[in-house]
Amino acid sequence: MITVSKCPPYNAAEFDLINGAHVVIYTKDPEADRAFFRDVLKLTSVDAGHGWLIFAMPPLEAAFHDSPSNDQHELYFMCDDIATTLQDLRSRNVTVSDVSEQRWGKLATFTLPSGGKIGVYQPNHPRPKR
Repeated sequence: MITVSKCPPYNAAEFDLINGAHVVIYTKDPEADRAFFRDVLKLTSVDAGHGWLIFAMPPLEAAFHDSPSNDQHELYFMCDDIATTLQDLRSRNVTVSDVSEQRWGKLATFTLPSGGKIGVYQPNHPRPKR
Protein backbone atom coordinates (compact mmCIF):
# COMPACT_ATOMS: atom_id res chain seq x y z
CA MET A 1 0.00 0.00 0.00
CA ILE A 2 1.35 3.45 -0.96
CA THR A 3 0.84 6.17 1.62
CA VAL A 4 1.38 9.81 0.69
CA SER A 5 0.29 11.27 4.01
CA LYS A 6 3.96 11.40 5.03
CA CYS A 7 4.54 14.57 2.95
CA PRO A 8 5.95 16.91 4.26
CA PRO A 9 8.21 16.23 5.83
CA TYR A 10 9.06 13.70 3.17
CA ASN A 11 10.85 10.63 4.48
CA ALA A 12 12.38 8.72 1.54
CA ALA A 13 13.17 5.73 3.75
CA GLU A 14 9.45 5.22 4.41
CA PHE A 15 8.26 5.93 0.86
CA ASP A 16 10.73 4.71 -1.71
CA LEU A 17 8.51 3.29 -4.45
CA ILE A 18 7.61 6.68 -6.00
CA ASN A 19 9.73 9.74 -5.24
CA GLY A 20 8.29 12.37 -7.58
CA ALA A 21 6.38 13.05 -10.78
CA HIS A 22 7.58 14.38 -14.14
CA VAL A 23 5.09 16.24 -16.31
CA VAL A 24 5.65 16.42 -20.08
CA ILE A 25 3.98 19.23 -22.04
CA TYR A 26 3.94 18.71 -25.79
CA THR A 27 4.23 21.95 -27.73
CA LYS A 28 4.87 23.33 -31.20
CA ASP A 29 7.33 25.88 -29.78
CA PRO A 30 9.21 24.43 -26.79
CA GLU A 31 11.76 27.25 -26.56
CA ALA A 32 9.05 29.92 -26.27
CA ASP A 33 7.05 27.91 -23.75
CA ARG A 34 10.16 27.17 -21.67
CA ALA A 35 10.93 30.92 -21.62
CA PHE A 36 7.31 31.57 -20.55
CA PHE A 37 7.59 29.15 -17.61
CA ARG A 38 10.94 30.70 -16.65
CA ASP A 39 10.27 34.41 -17.24
CA VAL A 40 6.51 34.84 -16.78
CA LEU A 41 5.53 32.13 -14.32
CA LYS A 42 8.93 32.50 -12.57
CA LEU A 43 9.33 28.74 -12.04
CA THR A 44 12.87 27.70 -11.16
CA SER A 45 14.60 25.25 -13.46
CA VAL A 46 17.77 23.37 -14.20
CA ASP A 47 19.34 22.98 -17.63
CA ALA A 48 19.51 19.27 -18.45
CA GLY A 49 21.77 20.11 -21.39
CA HIS A 50 21.41 21.98 -24.68
CA GLY A 51 18.89 24.45 -23.17
CA TRP A 52 16.51 21.67 -22.19
CA LEU A 53 15.00 23.18 -19.03
CA ILE A 54 13.35 21.04 -16.37
CA PHE A 55 11.12 23.07 -14.07
CA ALA A 56 10.39 22.69 -10.39
CA MET A 57 6.65 22.49 -9.92
CA PRO A 58 4.41 23.43 -7.03
CA PRO A 59 2.96 20.57 -4.97
CA LEU A 60 0.72 18.42 -7.12
CA GLU A 61 -2.09 15.95 -6.83
CA ALA A 62 -3.39 13.30 -9.22
CA ALA A 63 -7.01 12.41 -9.91
CA PHE A 64 -8.49 9.71 -12.13
CA HIS A 65 -11.52 10.55 -14.26
CA ASP A 66 -13.73 8.33 -16.40
CA SER A 67 -12.86 8.44 -20.08
CA PRO A 68 -13.73 6.43 -23.18
CA SER A 69 -9.99 6.26 -23.94
CA ASN A 70 -6.70 5.95 -22.09
CA ASP A 71 -3.45 7.89 -22.58
CA GLN A 72 -5.02 11.36 -22.36
CA HIS A 73 -3.65 13.55 -19.58
CA GLU A 74 -4.14 17.19 -18.62
CA LEU A 75 -2.25 19.77 -16.58
CA TYR A 76 -3.99 22.28 -14.35
CA PHE A 77 -2.33 24.74 -12.01
CA MET A 78 -4.19 25.52 -8.79
CA CYS A 79 -4.48 28.84 -6.99
CA ASP A 80 -6.13 30.27 -3.89
CA ASP A 81 -7.77 33.24 -5.67
CA ILE A 82 -8.45 32.86 -9.37
CA ALA A 83 -9.41 36.51 -9.93
CA THR A 84 -6.09 37.72 -8.51
CA THR A 85 -4.14 35.04 -10.40
CA LEU A 86 -5.76 35.94 -13.73
CA GLN A 87 -5.25 39.66 -13.07
CA ASP A 88 -1.55 38.99 -12.43
CA LEU A 89 -1.24 36.95 -15.64
CA ARG A 90 -3.00 39.69 -17.64
CA SER A 91 -0.55 42.26 -16.21
CA ARG A 92 2.21 40.12 -17.75
CA ASN A 93 0.46 40.23 -21.15
CA VAL A 94 -0.79 36.65 -20.92
CA THR A 95 -4.07 35.83 -22.63
CA VAL A 96 -6.53 34.29 -20.18
CA SER A 97 -10.04 32.95 -20.59
CA ASP A 98 -13.17 33.85 -18.70
CA VAL A 99 -13.82 31.96 -15.47
CA SER A 100 -16.36 29.17 -15.47
CA GLU A 101 -17.97 27.76 -12.35
CA GLN A 102 -17.54 24.00 -12.03
CA ARG A 103 -18.84 21.79 -9.23
CA TRP A 104 -15.20 21.33 -8.11
CA GLY A 105 -14.05 24.97 -8.39
CA LYS A 106 -13.56 28.06 -10.56
CA LEU A 107 -11.78 27.27 -13.84
CA ALA A 108 -9.97 29.30 -16.49
CA THR A 109 -7.14 28.79 -18.95
CA PHE A 110 -4.10 30.79 -19.98
CA THR A 111 -2.41 30.66 -23.36
CA LEU A 112 1.24 29.74 -23.87
CA PRO A 113 3.34 31.47 -26.55
CA SER A 114 2.97 28.32 -28.68
CA GLY A 115 -0.82 28.69 -28.61
CA GLY A 116 -1.35 25.79 -26.21
CA LYS A 117 -3.60 26.30 -23.23
CA ILE A 118 -3.08 25.33 -19.60
CA GLY A 119 -5.87 25.21 -17.07
CA VAL A 120 -5.79 27.10 -13.80
CA TYR A 121 -8.40 26.71 -11.11
CA GLN A 122 -9.39 27.65 -7.61
CA PRO A 123 -10.46 24.35 -6.07
CA ASN A 124 -13.37 23.97 -3.71
CA HIS A 125 -12.84 20.21 -3.34
CA PRO A 126 -10.95 18.61 -0.46
CA ARG A 127 -7.19 18.49 -1.02
CA PRO A 128 -4.70 15.97 0.32
CA LYS A 129 -2.38 17.17 3.03
CA ARG A 130 1.07 18.22 1.83
